[in-house]
Amino acid sequence: MNVLLDVKNIDVGYGFLQVLWEVSFTIETGEYVCLIGPNGAGKSTTLKSIMGLLAPKKGDILFKGEPIAGLSGNKVCQKGIGYISEGANLFTGMTVRENLLMGAYTVGNRKQLKENLDFVFTLFPRLKEREKQLAGTMSGGERKMLAIGRGMMATPSLLLVDEPSLGLAPLVTNDVFKALDVLREKGVTLLLVEQNAVKALKVTNRGYVLEKGKIVLHEKSLDLAKNDHVKTVFLGV
Repeated sequence: MNVLLDVKNIDVGYGFLQVLWEVSFTIETGEYVCLIGPNGAGKSTTLKSIMGLLAPKKGDILFKGEPIAGLSGNKVCQKGIGYISEGANLFTGMTVRENLLMGAYTVGNRKQLKENLDFVFTLFPRLKEREKQLAGTMSGGERKMLAIGRGMMATPSLLLVDEPSLGLAPLVTNDVFKALDVLREKGVTLLLVEQNAVKALKVTNRGYVLEKGKIVLHEKSLDLAKNDHVKTVFLGV
């Protein structure tokens, strides 16, 4: 397999506050990888750095072998990376369809645009039912589905997903994770940040553990789930 994303020794912070220290990891094409850790460990900051929302102070990020550290978010998106933020960040005064079309602003081919829209509606039939509904009037689970759907409209090679289960009921959470499984089957490479370590380690191939801004463990997800440190700190056993 080929390395799709290569994060190399990045230091990242907000002004004088440093959050990440020499963080390094790789993701190969077609993998489903999770990044787990306690609140404040720097998981979301890592995703924002990859997506171009934060510029590393040191280190580099390679996507398909090309340096992308420091590029703006729209340029990173054009390279083939999608991002589903923790808060969804939808256009609440726009309809479901309009939100989805906003996610496809880099797609110039009308046929491709229609195919992408049809795929999202197949993935989330509920969005098709609410195609003309304002995003701001939807439930939390529906908003999460819309955020994932919008992220898929540009047909990314790599999808960054931040806390997909946050604030959702168990049944809705299962629907969201089933959709992520479908994306994986379709060939999308996934990097998942998830507070629910049990769930994350069940669905992914490999995992990295981030603590206090540093990668402290890296193994296959099944092995991490059996790791004494992970079981004590994250799984509560």
